[in-house]
Amino acid sequence: MADPAPEEQPKKKKSGLIKYIILVVLLLVLGGGGYFAYLTFFAAKPPAAAPPAEGAAPAEAPKADAHAEAKPAEKKAEGGHGEAKSDAKGGGGHGGGKDKAASNNVALPPFVVNLADPNARRYLKVVLEVEVTSNPELLEDNKAKIRDALLMLLSSKTSQDLSTLEGKILLRKEIVDRLNQAIGQPKVSRVYFTDFVIQ
Repeated sequence: MADPAPEEQPKKKKSGLIKYIILVVLLLVLGGGGYFAYLTFFAAKPPAAAPPAEGAAPAEAPKADAHAEAKPAEKKAEGGHGEAKSDAKGGGGHGGGKDKAASNNVALPPFVVNLADPNARRYLKVVLEVEVTSNPELLEDNKAKIRDALLMLLSSKTSQDLSTLEGKILLRKEIVDRLNQAIGQPKVSRVYFTDFVIQ
């Protein structure tokens, strides 16, 4: 009777050891998969190519890429395709040589405001880019007036007002009107929402 008990003991040790090995391998596979998923979906992508600072020597690799890209562009121009060279009047390409009024886009800092919802505390975060027909320095010179006007306008809205497409279009028009009032001249032609979050 004592003989069968010692034979079962080594089997239990082997099965316990196999369980630990399987558990360690499983944890390594899950950890590796989690790390891969983090890098793929959640980690910030490195910036493509930051412009070099003034006075800094450009790196060797970008020079090689620039030469490789310049040759196909030259071949396109020589073959009659690609961008046409423009002369002083600007009539070198398609479009009849009509000059279009220059427009400038100016990015405004983000706005985070409490919305006027009576039943709940809701927030709006909006980032704007403003298209100015001329003299974009007017926005910088009147920064305090612009921020005040936009904060008052945005905080008077409810989430119900801003949840529809029509509400956002109406808000764009109102922002253009307020900006033109703040700078004292009708220089703002359009407003673009680059970030719009209601929470």
